[in-house]
This record gives sequence, C-alpha cells and structure tokens, in this order.
Amino acid sequence: MSNPVVYLTRKATFSAAHRLHSKHLSEEENREVFDKCNWDNGHGHNYVVRVTVRGPVCPKTGMVMNITELKNHMDEVILKNLDHKNLDKDVNYFSDKPSTTENLSIYIWDHVRALMKKPELLYEVKIDETDKNSVTYRGPYPSQTKYTNKRCQGGSCNNISSDSD
Repeated sequence: MSNPVVYLTRKATFSAAHRLHSKHLSEEENREVFDKCNWDNGHGHNYVVRVTVRGPVCPKTGMVMNITELKNHMDEVILKNLDHKNLDKDVNYFSDKPSTTENLSIYIWDHVRALMKKPELLYEVKIDETDKNSVTYRGPYPSQTKYTNKRCQGGSCNNISSDSD
C-alpha cells in the first residue's frame, strides 16, 4: 500500500513597494498597459504568500516535510530578501523584468526550491496581492505544449495592470 499524499501549506506576509514598468515597452505602452501602477514613485502592497508542498506522509515522522524547515526557507527568501524593500531597486531579479505578481511568484518558487532538500515536493506558490487579485504558480509551463499569449503578439502587450480592480 502506498503512502497517502498530503498538501502542506505555510503562509507568510510581507510589505513591499514596486512600480510596474517594462524596459521592453515604450513610455506610452507602459502607461497604457500598467496605468496607475506605472506612476514614477510606485506604490506598495501587503502581500500574503502561501507556499504548498505535496508528497507522501513519511510513516516514521508523520510529515510530508518538517514545517519548520519550510518556514526557515520562506523566511530566508521572503522576509530577508523582499520585506520592506522596493522590489525594482533592491532585488536584482527585477532589474530586467517587471515586478508583477506573476514574476514575484516565480522568484519565490525558484528561490525556495533552491533551498529545499527535496525540491520535487514544492507544489505551489500563491500570492494575494490585494483582496481581489491573486497569482498561483505551479512551476514551469510544459515545453511540449504550444501556448501563445495572444495579448503579447507583435512585440507589444495589451494586458491590463495586475493591480486593476
């Protein structure tokens, strides 16, 4: 009989500032795509992050993963590197990409996973940016699947801001 599979989630909160801006877009395109979130002085959020691991329950410990270990990884990645920071100015990862919540979820996934003894247990990173907006990331998109974001064709994106209501 196989071990039961369980999902274990740890939550963290942090505050950070950012400005939604892409150096791959013109000033006009940035204003159009990111609207009020493209203001020169930026804005901030109180983010809520949930990191979920998934795996079999160890018969000896009764755990998928020691939650203290997960907490320590999240503290290292989130609280130490992101809390009370300006994401665009203080986090090198965002020097060449917009500090959207989508990219933030990838940053957290990559950095937490790199610290884990068993990275294959990482299942999901979910970030609540506001009460109305959240992003869920479950790892890289399968490369064998052809997917094109129709909003980002021809070198220009016409997405609406990730902070929009």
